[in-house]
Amino acid sequence: MAQQIDLIDLCPDTLPLSAREFSQVWNQHLVLKKGEQVLVTAPSGKGKSTFISLLYGLRKDFTGQYKIDGIDTRYFSASRWSDARAMEISIVFQDLRLFMDYTAMENLALKGQLKGSVFDENTIRTMAEILGVESLLEKKCNQLSYGERQRMAIIRSLLQQADFLIMDEPFSHLDDKNAEKALDLIQKEASKNGSALILTSLGSDYGWNYDRLVLL
Repeated sequence: MAQQIDLIDLCPDTLPLSAREFSQVWNQHLVLKKGEQVLVTAPSGKGKSTFISLLYGLRKDFTGQYKIDGIDTRYFSASRWSDARAMEISIVFQDLRLFMDYTAMENLALKGQLKGSVFDENTIRTMAEILGVESLLEKKCNQLSYGERQRMAIIRSLLQQADFLIMDEPFSHLDDKNAEKALDLIQKEASKNGSALILTSLGSDYGWNYDRLVLL
């Protein structure tokens, strides 16, 4: 189980110099600890999606160090990253990465199969009911609105009891009421599992009582 992430003098190779100025992430020492809730905010072009991809181990084009529990991830093998994504890091990408020809339920079940486990259907349906999408579980994702897909992607991330729950603008297509419901569910699940919650935003705090604000 992962307890701490350290980003030490980290900077993507492709990031413009202007995007690094005044950042509390790039070329700094940022510590993210299990159990805390952190809002990462920045305008477009400051590298939020790059930040998310780096945390998930999808990008290697950076200087500095990205450590998990003191181990430099540059030396992680493919199997070590697989374990990290199965047990330590759960994520909602901005582009969601759902399989459009699969039903929502099939997408959610697939996440469990890839982990070598089966998610409880009652849990899925309870979360879906809370987010107002329970009646859509048997529909293909290409039949859902983007906001409905976002809620399915949020459910998928919460089904995995990870140490670090990372979400890239997960409410961008939700109205205030649905964003509030989603945030409440996310916070409850994160608190129940002792997970860190790291959420990016273009500027809104969604009325969230986070532990720490980080300017990207």
